[in-house]
Amino acid sequence: MTDMERLAICPGSFDPITKGHEDIIRRAGTLFDRVIVVVSSNPDKRPIFSLDERVGLIRDVCGDMPNMEVDKFSGLLIDYVRAHKAVAIVKGLRAVSDFDYEFQMALTNKKLYPYAETVFLTPNSDNMYLSSSMVRQIARFGGDVGSFVPAAILDTVTERLRAQYAAVGTTSE
Repeated sequence: MTDMERLAICPGSFDPITKGHEDIIRRAGTLFDRVIVVVSSNPDKRPIFSLDERVGLIRDVCGDMPNMEVDKFSGLLIDYVRAHKAVAIVKGLRAVSDFDYEFQMALTNKKLYPYAETVFLTPNSDNMYLSSSMVRQIARFGGDVGSFVPAAILDTVTERLRAQYAAVGTTSE
């Protein structure tokens, strides 16, 4: 990385990547010289897809971006940002309800590593309400997630989610 390169980190669990995530990643790619999409391991969550599978899904969706790469990590995000000398952390904000938590994280990260800014992007209006958990919930009850998941991975995501929820059983009670 040169001293002048503007590297941004786009962190998330991406379980699975949605059209909203894709929108934020692609827009970050127009703002920064290089973007690393970082798939996090969160011990408080039980993901449907493994870390490596999520990395692969992101590559399938955004692999045409020449300035984007995908990585995975566990631990403090700011340690990853520092190690890569990134100038920004790009986060998507869907609603005001996201802001309190993300604002606290941004202030904490700034205190721990003052050389990186947190940049908040709002998704386009078609994806304002969209989250991975919403996609999982729709799939759980047999709904069509085609409007929410990028076409490149729709079959993979649909098959996995339906198999996952068929294995545990679903009820409408």
